[in-house]
Amino acid sequence: MTVPEENDTSTPKVDVKRTFAVAGAMFLMAMSAAGPGFISQTGTFTAQYGASFAAAIVASVLIDVAIQLNVWRIIGLSGMRAQDLANRVVPYSGHVLAFLVVVGGLVFGIGNISAAGLGLHDVFGLDIRIGAVISAVLAIAIFNYRALEGTIDRAVLVLGVLKIGLIAVVAVVTAPPVGEAALRTVAPVGLDFLPVLTLIGGTVGGYITYAGAHRLIESGTTGPENLRTISRGSVNGILVTGVLRILLFLGILGAVAAGAQLSRTDPAGSAFEFALGPVGLVLFGVVLWTAGMTSTIGASFTSATFLRTLSGFVDRRFNLTISAFITVCTIAFLLLGQAPSALLVFAGAFNGLILPFGLALLLWIGWRRRDLLAGLRQPAWLLVIGAIAFVFTVVAGVQSVARIPTIFQ
Repeated sequence: MTVPEENDTSTPKVDVKRTFAVAGAMFLMAMSAAGPGFISQTGTFTAQYGASFAAAIVASVLIDVAIQLNVWRIIGLSGMRAQDLANRVVPYSGHVLAFLVVVGGLVFGIGNISAAGLGLHDVFGLDIRIGAVISAVLAIAIFNYRALEGTIDRAVLVLGVLKIGLIAVVAVVTAPPVGEAALRTVAPVGLDFLPVLTLIGGTVGGYITYAGAHRLIESGTTGPENLRTISRGSVNGILVTGVLRILLFLGILGAVAAGAQLSRTDPAGSAFEFALGPVGLVLFGVVLWTAGMTSTIGASFTSATFLRTLSGFVDRRFNLTISAFITVCTIAFLLLGQAPSALLVFAGAFNGLILPFGLALLLWIGWRRRDLLAGLRQPAWLLVIGAIAFVFTVVAGVQSVARIPTIFQ
């Protein structure tokens, strides 16, 4: 998108297609980063830690800022997908990254489709498995609907706005203790490391790291001429994500502070029901379904983009690959039958372990490989905050390995 000079009085031309693509990338990142994994984690950990969980929320937002600003700029400037950039630095490292992201995407995909099924259960009383199948069929239809260009972007935008609006209503109704949450943000009590790790993994790690940036690649919004658009999109996406996370946390905290006993299998849903009665459970079902759908779209799309340049078949049959990915996730959920909350918390922890690998490669490119960034320098402050985030994710990943099995106990 061309930015007019200050003395240019002509009417600026708006590229509607590109505007929708950038907005779609922004919401794809934001909705994936605050998907059903985050909803389940927020419900589970808010019930356990109360207002002190605010510290983990803020930590996840700060890590998100450090990572996404670097990822969007590096991938956007280069015009290359993350796996292709990685292979230019260390041969076959892109193949390893693609494998890790796709495996993590499958785990997340199972959780996402199960969450969509749970959402339809809360709304219509359907069996979770039937709801999951219906949601999978709809997601596949979205990717294969050619009559309306930009269907993916429009679907993510509509579902995202609906989710934000419903969560905002609950956050207002429950009247949470905002002052205590603010205090515990800097002075948490009894908060250990696992919720911080799983929250970061569920909101930044794995495919989520690259969802928005890879959508920009697909739309052709790349290179120095689009740097301002890329930067603005990343910042706006992070703002949307941060607001959504805070609203959801406050809404559930308000219910917990009022004495709600949250269900172990559906903690966030029981918080909505406590706040608004039976209608609250139905509204939560809509929120969870929209979260499951947007994250299913994000996980399947982004995972397929990691295979696109590594396989000619995937490149030629891109939508077919996405449809197959969704189908595999749905079948896996039907066979496993794992409770959605536990599966989503595990997915967040697993993706948190993947995060440092890809981030290290991209930060090295930003530091040493200007030739891949159209000759432009990555700002030093971006590299510094990115390095701090990298160290944090490494420490978090190492400490979490032995604790992941406890999630299913």
